[in-house]
Amino acid sequence: MLFRSNNNIKSVILLILFPLVILGLVWLFVFLVQPTSEFRLETANDIFLRSIPFVIAGVGIWFTIAWFSHTGMIERATGSTPLSRKENKRIYNLVENLCIGSGMPMPKVNVINDDSLNAFASGINTSTFTVSLSRGMIDKLNDEELEAVIAHELTHIRNRDVRLLIVSIIFVGIFAFVTEALVRTVRFSGGSRGKKDEIGRASCRERV
Repeated sequence: MLFRSNNNIKSVILLILFPLVILGLVWLFVFLVQPTSEFRLETANDIFLRSIPFVIAGVGIWFTIAWFSHTGMIERATGSTPLSRKENKRIYNLVENLCIGSGMPMPKVNVINDDSLNAFASGINTSTFTVSLSRGMIDKLNDEELEAVIAHELTHIRNRDVRLLIVSIIFVGIFAFVTEALVRTVRFSGGSRGKKDEIGRASCRERV
């Protein structure tokens, strides 16, 4: 219960602090692309203040899409497919028995069509919590070993580790995108200013 509470608190802190980090990056971006002048800071602050609603709206849209679509994204990225009781009673029953024994809702069960030994938990709430097992793990491990692996993944769900992980991944994706845009724009604008300065100096020398 303590771990679950701590992870919920961390998720809330991330939700609160992340917009501030993004806004800080945007201000830096706006400041660096301004021409060097005595009004550089004033101009940057003015543009930044006008851009705040658009930045918050963009981050909100991105986060909303990722929040509601993360299950499909994970399935496509890992090549996993849902597993029903009819398809594999052995695995389904192992997960169900562990959930009944620990008093937690039954998550979805996915199979990764891969021969490697791999397993992970994902999801943000009861309707999206999922335990994914690779085909190699299902075929190579016995029931006792599989039960241990599944129990470990269920612990991540119960403690809300997976929710914190999903929130972190979404934010890291947004952060990486904004940072990449910042670096590329500053590099481009810096090169352009450099060329303009060279042209200006050359023109002055010609006039002299």
